[in-house]
Amino acid sequence: MTESAQAEPAERSESAERSGADAAPPVRRRDAARSRELLITAAMELFADRGFERTTTREIGERAGVDPALIARYFGGKMQLYLAAVRVEQGDTAPADLLDPDRLRELLDRFDRRGPGPSFQAAVLPGDSTEVQQAARAHLRERLVDPLRDRFAAEGVQQAQLRAELAAAAFAGVILARTSGAFGELAGTDPAELLPLLRELLGATRPAQ
Repeated sequence: MTESAQAEPAERSESAERSGADAAPPVRRRDAARSRELLITAAMELFADRGFERTTTREIGERAGVDPALIARYFGGKMQLYLAAVRVEQGDTAPADLLDPDRLRELLDRFDRRGPGPSFQAAVLPGDSTEVQQAARAHLRERLVDPLRDRFAAEGVQQAQLRAELAAAAFAGVILARTSGAFGELAGTDPAELLPLLRELLGATRPAQ
């Protein structure tokens, strides 16, 4: 056997080894639904731990193990991701209305612990992003206005929508004024003492039976 014939199999072997070494490893592709789920879970954890303002999209992507650019692709931005995380946290069950004592207590306690979140502020305060504001307002109506409107409508109350919006506006105003410290007595009152007064205020939107 000639040297050329002996070298040929060796060259083919070396070539195959180089080809194997140069070949890219198989890429594991995550489907969109899984990536969205990972981003929402990471966002919920970071927003709860650090708050909305101090959490960056890069940190959310790193926690989720996906490209942070996917936040814009799947949600539109950090605010929309926040809204999606809030929806997941709150679940699909329709909430009780603002006249329900347990619901009102739960909301008051939550806002006292966390303050008005970015979606709440985006809904009731002027902002630069119309899209974000519309999404936040839709969420606010769904969680605060609609349940009370449905209650009024079921009871045959006239102007059910207007009365529900009036109650939600009063509640939002109290929360913003309380957390901003604009009114000292309101800001310093214990929630347990404030709750019956707030119930009385919101109850005034419901006509006497």
